[in-house]
Amino acid sequence: MSKISPGVLSEAHEILTPDEWRQLGRERRKFVPRSSHAEWSPPPDRPDPVTILEEQARSRVADLVPIRHGRMAASPFAYFRGAAAPMAWDLAHLPTTDIRVQCCGDAHLLNFGMFASPDRRLVFDVNDFDETLPASFEWDVKRLAGSVAVAARENGFGTRSVRTAVRRCAHMYRTEMETFAQMRFLDVWYSRIDVDQVSQLFDAVQSPRAIRRRNQDVQRAYRHTSVQALEKLCHLVDGQYRIKPVPPVVVRFGIEEEPAIADELRGAVQLYQDTLQADRREVLRRYYFGDFARKVVGVGSVGTEAFVFLLLGDRPDEPLFLQLKEAQESVLAPFAGPSEYKHQGERVVRGERMMQAAADPFLGWTHGLQMDGAEPKEYYVRQLRDMKGAMNVPAMDPPQLTYYAGLCGWALARAHARTGRATMISGYLGSSDRFDRAIEEFGVAYAEQNELDYQRLLNAIEARRLPAIEGL
Repeated sequence: MSKISPGVLSEAHEILTPDEWRQLGRERRKFVPRSSHAEWSPPPDRPDPVTILEEQARSRVADLVPIRHGRMAASPFAYFRGAAAPMAWDLAHLPTTDIRVQCCGDAHLLNFGMFASPDRRLVFDVNDFDETLPASFEWDVKRLAGSVAVAARENGFGTRSVRTAVRRCAHMYRTEMETFAQMRFLDVWYSRIDVDQVSQLFDAVQSPRAIRRRNQDVQRAYRHTSVQALEKLCHLVDGQYRIKPVPPVVVRFGIEEEPAIADELRGAVQLYQDTLQADRREVLRRYYFGDFARKVVGVGSVGTEAFVFLLLGDRPDEPLFLQLKEAQESVLAPFAGPSEYKHQGERVVRGERMMQAAADPFLGWTHGLQMDGAEPKEYYVRQLRDMKGAMNVPAMDPPQLTYYAGLCGWALARAHARTGRATMISGYLGSSDRFDRAIEEFGVAYAEQNELDYQRLLNAIEARRLPAIEGL
């Protein structure tokens, strides 16, 4: 094999043909057969998932931890959403190909969705990266497949429908990865899934009822803008827009009464702007600071600090909402290795930019905001709402969920093809449905495990081992 000189790249790389990369993928089957991915049975040394949740709680805001547990207790799928750390342990102790990509780290069904690209077209993609880290590609696939099985069971589907949806997810991942493997890499890099394209594909095969529901989801995403957020989250106080407090979910600190916090906040915003491109900084120069509040978001991330910033322009109808979310170490790090980025917010941002075809132009990172005298925390920053929307998974019937599971498998394959070797992954996956069937078996088995773990959570809450506030 020949080498290229490091004249253009920072270091020398081996040159392999696409067929050679495929062969490397095929050779991995000798060590990790595709059928081995069907395996799931809890090993004797498997840690108690409740203990893992307790360990996570130690690094989180104490008064928000009960909200997290309460949200996880709402249903088996809600528990699954918050249980990325227990599943990371499980995945790391299964047969692993070590064909590495930039993993999402938490690739469940509701971490895919719609949002606006910089050219204002609505795209569909992975949209949560709190746990992103380079790791073995099948960890994401298995997390996604497990979520499909859990959601299908929760929707009351029969065994055949559950299996069909999971298998469709794995099938689309495998076949789309083969498509990307045959493309020029720059074409892969520029590829994206436009919502209009998806709608045309689905309109041809779905029922009128399913089409109406999807169109409602799409239209709802178009309305999710900073202007709508201003109307929903704020009210006028003495002629100034202020975020409405809804404790404990939305807590406003009061910049008038807390000038020190306001000064610290401005410092954090300045650090954030330094991580943006110059043209993005120019946009932010047109806005001035309006207000900020702590806002609880999601399920798994509840308890990490999350703030909402209100920025206002010269006109009363041009607000810009930014969200600061605390970034902690990825749940994959104990098993896949630490991030190359010292700042966890930078880890999230870099991972998102690599995986998404049309990342938020205002993605950045910062630190600061010392609350209660604690050490400054690390954050990433993004727009709060920019035509963001999710499909209504609980309302889906078996055909709808099957199509949606395939769409998510397609989006995950596209993200992995951008950051790994599609030819190597495709070589491993092969042209038969052996991998699909194995992932189907795993997804169904892990959904059963999820039910048991969910019951453990409920038991811990009932025994007052875990504090929980439900309904928030």
